[in-house]
Amino acid sequence: MVAGALVAGVVTPAPATAKARPSHGSAADQGTRTAAERAAAAGIEWRDCPADTGLTAPIRCGRITVPLDYAQPDGRTITLTVDRIANTGGPAERQGALLHNPGGPGASGLAFPAHVTNGNPVWAEVARAYDFVGFDPRGVGYSSLFSCQDPREFAGTPKPDPVPRREADKTAQREIASNYAEGCRTRGGDLLPYLTTENTARDMEVIRAALGEEQLNYVGVSYGGYLGAVYATLFPSRVRRMVADSAVDPSRAKLGYRANLEQNLGFERRWQDWTAWVARNDATYHLGGTPAAVQAKWEQLRTGTRTHPLGGRVGPAELTTLFQNAVYYDLVWAPLAAIWSSHSAGDDTPVIAAATQSTNAIAAENANAVYTAVGCNDTAWPTDWQTWNRDATRLHRQAPFMTWANTWKNLPCATWPVRPHTPVEVRAGSGLPPVLIVHNAGDAAAPYTGALELHKRLEGSRLVTVRDAGSHGVTDLVNPEVNQRVDAYLLTGRLDARNVVCAPYPQEPTTVPGDH
Repeated sequence: MVAGALVAGVVTPAPATAKARPSHGSAADQGTRTAAERAAAAGIEWRDCPADTGLTAPIRCGRITVPLDYAQPDGRTITLTVDRIANTGGPAERQGALLHNPGGPGASGLAFPAHVTNGNPVWAEVARAYDFVGFDPRGVGYSSLFSCQDPREFAGTPKPDPVPRREADKTAQREIASNYAEGCRTRGGDLLPYLTTENTARDMEVIRAALGEEQLNYVGVSYGGYLGAVYATLFPSRVRRMVADSAVDPSRAKLGYRANLEQNLGFERRWQDWTAWVARNDATYHLGGTPAAVQAKWEQLRTGTRTHPLGGRVGPAELTTLFQNAVYYDLVWAPLAAIWSSHSAGDDTPVIAAATQSTNAIAAENANAVYTAVGCNDTAWPTDWQTWNRDATRLHRQAPFMTWANTWKNLPCATWPVRPHTPVEVRAGSGLPPVLIVHNAGDAAAPYTGALELHKRLEGSRLVTVRDAGSHGVTDLVNPEVNQRVDAYLLTGRLDARNVVCAPYPQEPTTVPGDH
């Protein structure tokens, strides 16, 4: 679960909680079987994808009907959108469909088949054997879109500085968060209580059946890795091959609030890695010759925009959202340093353009809404403001880059209008084949301890660790040691006899401003 674009927050007395029927249990299991049988009989009618997706033939889209509540398979239904591109190796090489989820929660997965049409070499061998299948999870995009706020209001800038200077700043952020939670209740309707990881995993089982596949092949990144682990727990014998890439810690004690506290420390560590890199490249970027000097320049930039937002639109919140990309992806280190360098030299245009780049406001608001709903529904969060305030104040002293921003983003869970579910206890059920887990050791968004915990819980799994690397997500990156292992597993089922540690691929950025 990632920090994402900033949404400010709230805490008034908690509203009465709506009741949601638990997803798990025998009734939901039977409901899933019923829904899967119906989907298998109906199949999928493949058509051209909606024009605004940008997905064109040979990628095709289809719709699948699933229960809103799996305990009531004959009750209300919602529709999911999936897309597919056929394997490139023809019938003789085909091994089935490969489903993909990029994380979030709240991210659309419809872009996955475009790896084939774009000629992505990382996936070329796997594409020969598998149909690539993406989907919008329930509530996301073309799958019964969920909303908590008017998208125009959500996309408005500048937003309040996430770092409070006085008590009134905290009060204002708390009100924003509680209003957001109330907006999820009023705009979300009947869908709200049923946006959970467990229900999405059950949706995946229906997608499998609708595709006509006896077993599921799956790659999940970040939250998508956790989603896959929940599916593997619920439907172990239905798993054929599964890759969990940069998965979050699946233990109940670490989901939700505790995970976000640990994220703050990870973000700070990666931020310091980046500022140290910027300092080493001072001859190129001229932002300071030591990490302390670079940090001081960052504070100068950030605080200066409190009263004078760049272009009238880019304040501290927008800068934090932009520069947090540095703690997620090593490959943006140079571009971010370059636009900051341009600002330092007197040209604000690159920073303003990057921080306000045109995005689909509806899609951005939807992604944040589903992130919030699934996170708040999946597990219990503290409801008293003093807990949040105490922990954020303490952590801000150690990790000032993202602590308050991450706090406000998740604070709607403090006044959430739906009673939280009990998370699935992830474990290796009977019949589960070996799962491949891949993780960068320095990942901040999904700390490496989560990979160790997932490996321990999924008995028989193999863990591939990339040392001295910090990007969030491994399978899309060029690293022959990793790519060959992912290919071998998906194509033949072959795994190393024991866990392995791979070297990082030499792709540390060295470009200079204007070269990218």
